[in-house]
Amino acid sequence: MRGFLAVIALLITTSAMADAMRCGSRLIREGDTQTAVRDLCGDPSDVLSRSILRRPTYFVGGREYYFGDAMVEVPVEIWTYNLGPYKLMRRIRFVDGLVEEIETLGYGYRPPATD
Repeated sequence: MRGFLAVIALLITTSAMADAMRCGSRLIREGDTQTAVRDLCGDPSDVLSRSILRRPTYFVGGREYYFGDAMVEVPVEIWTYNLGPYKLMRRIRFVDGLVEEIETLGYGYRPPATD
């Protein structure tokens, strides 16, 4: 039974860690702004920009409420951080300027030499 509880605790800890990214001694989490991420982590290796359509929303007391049925265009940016061949790359998805998702990718690579 103890072994089972230890495995459950490990899974819970691992899933909670997937929602954050460490830059130096600071932690980037869901809800952080693009400016905060750039200030703490520097410029990303790659940026992909697009937009999505969704209903207007606002938050009151931590709950999300929809406002009307019309769709609005919301900017989405996906930043990729290549941290080198000995560290895992990270992908951060921003929706409307806020971190929505942080994903861990495979090992990074050495950037091509520029002459």
